[in-house]
Amino acid sequence: METAHVLVAADKFKGSLTAVQVAERVTAGLRRVVPGVRVETLPVADGGDGTVAAAVAAGFERREARVTGPLGDPVTAAYAVRDTTAVVEMAEASGLQHLPAGEFAPLTATTYGSGELLAAALDAGARTIVFGVGGSATNDGGAGMLAALGARFLDGDGKPVGPGGAALAGLAEADLSGLDPRLADIDLILASDVDNPLTGPKGAPEVYGRQKGATEDDIAVLDAALAHYASLLGPETAELPGAGAAGGIGYGALVALGARFRPGIDVMLDVLGFAPALARATLVVTGEGSLDEQTLHGKAPAGVAAAARAAGVQTVAVCGRLALPPEALAGSGISRAYALTDLEPDPVVCMAQAGPLLERAAEAIARDFLS
Repeated sequence: METAHVLVAADKFKGSLTAVQVAERVTAGLRRVVPGVRVETLPVADGGDGTVAAAVAAGFERREARVTGPLGDPVTAAYAVRDTTAVVEMAEASGLQHLPAGEFAPLTATTYGSGELLAAALDAGARTIVFGVGGSATNDGGAGMLAALGARFLDGDGKPVGPGGAALAGLAEADLSGLDPRLADIDLILASDVDNPLTGPKGAPEVYGRQKGATEDDIAVLDAALAHYASLLGPETAELPGAGAAGGIGYGALVALGARFRPGIDVMLDVLGFAPALARATLVVTGEGSLDEQTLHGKAPAGVAAAARAAGVQTVAVCGRLALPPEALAGSGISRAYALTDLEPDPVVCMAQAGPLLERAAEAIARDFLS
């Protein structure tokens, strides 16, 4: 098939391969079977960790800033800039990756560094900021982020409340008058694959608190504290889709920063230039570490496949493990999925050998779709 033009638009395989490495391995496998095939790579992300890396791979400039980590210690966080658009990833400043192994701080972890990272993007001249939220260590409703941008959160004695979500139970006054005035003149896009509200049975503490180390008692404390916080800032906004993203940082961005919520993969496909790349493609290869039920709810492969199907381009997927039946795959626009566990059933070996296994999977794609 001499006219074949393959677009590799896959997310990372978490814990084993970055999105850039996935693209490199798929390309190598395809070319081993069809040496002359044209392959274009566009690593993608859905707003969670890996979003800045995807932007850099698409031509954005990587910048770094020293900011406050979730536990209060300084960390180095990356963001990406092209012209007047910046891509900021909250996990770079306030993510789980900044916690020591096995250590969590669900009640006290802060998003202060995420606010500092947004300020760095403003200092870099950004007029549009894509704010990717996911992978957070925090549950503070974005209060730390807003404090870093000039807001004041005071207790009954007029003193600043402590860091983290639990301290918001003692909040008596929320003063947003000192927020950085530059925020009023930018387009802030909240990019997330999470559409949960802030509190309640589908809220941030209940749905995501446990993966951040919260006990059942902690979840109750956080839910009540965030509800109190929202009662002072704007309870209606707490019900909006995305308010519960990243421990409620979505709420802070929506209620105080004028952010607008969009599904993360949709935003990133726009920012990365997916549409013109798709127009050149005859086959799309997408994927991520685990193709499962979550994939269907706004994850990168589902977004890529939906866009490709709308353009009439066939899509196949690569993954570490496959937990979706063929009919679910087909419904999402994916013709076929190639799982590494089909080549190596031992998950530990599979993750360790993900690169070579992925090349073998790509060889199979080339034989099935390009030969």
